[in-house]
Order: sequence, then structure tokens, then C-alpha cells
Amino acid sequence: MKQQIKIIRTKKQYFEYCNLLEELVKSNRKKDKDEIELLTLLIKKWDEENLPKIDSDPIKLIKALMEVNSLKAIDIANILDVNKSTVSRILNYQKGLSKKSIRILAEHFAIDQEALNKPFNLKSELNKKFKDATLMNSVKNMSRSKHSA
Repeated sequence: MKQQIKIIRTKKQYFEYCNLLEELVKSNRKKDKDEIELLTLLIKKWDEENLPKIDSDPIKLIKALMEVNSLKAIDIANILDVNKSTVSRILNYQKGLSKKSIRILAEHFAIDQEALNKPFNLKSELNKKFKDATLMNSVKNMSRSKHSA
């Protein structure tokens, strides 16, 4: 007996439907076509209601992806191969995203890099005028050089 498909109400149900959809698509049976379409619609509806829009700021998107995937800052630190305090600073709008971080996160979450490559305001007094992470990082490197000289 097939399970009755209902509107997705919980994260647990969402993941169950994602797994079921994946199994049905892999099985490639014609008789599953309607069920595949229905699950796809329900999953898209849940995504639209529960995930931030791609045009939102990159930090909100990262936080939403972390929540959906049950990840913590330490997990993101491991993915990016940085320490947890760096991730904390990023998530608290105190440090910008480097091009390398954008590439790694986009690849990990299977999203377009452009979703993460958007300007956002930093809270740090030192860095708040820099919206581009590349520029911000180059200024920090120059500051270190001045102190070393």
C-alpha cells in the first residue's frame, strides 16, 4: 500500500518526501510519474515558504541552509577549513565572504555562487565601509604589512 501524500508541515516530513522523491526518480518507473510530480510540487511549496529568497543577503541564506541541513558553525568551519571564530564573525556580519568561501559553500550546498556573491553590510566599525570581501581582506593584509615594516 502506498503512503498517502499530504501537505508538508514539518522539517522531518520534508526530508522524508525528499528521500522518497529521490527513490522514485532513481527507480525510473512510468507508474510513479504522478507521485513524482506531486512530491516535486509539495517540496517546492515548502522551499518557497521556508527558505530565504535567493536575492536575500548571503548570510541569511547561509543560516537558512545551515538550519535546513541541521548544521552548526563548527560544521561550516570544517567545510571551509577555517576556525569556528571565523565562521562566527561571518555569521554575525563582522567579516565578509572570500571568493574561496563563496565557491566552497556554493559547491557544498549545490547552489549558484551568485546567491552568495552579493554585498551586505558589515557591523564592525573597522570594516563597515567595505562591502566587497576581497577589498576588505586586501586592506587587512596591507595593514599587517605596515605594522611589520
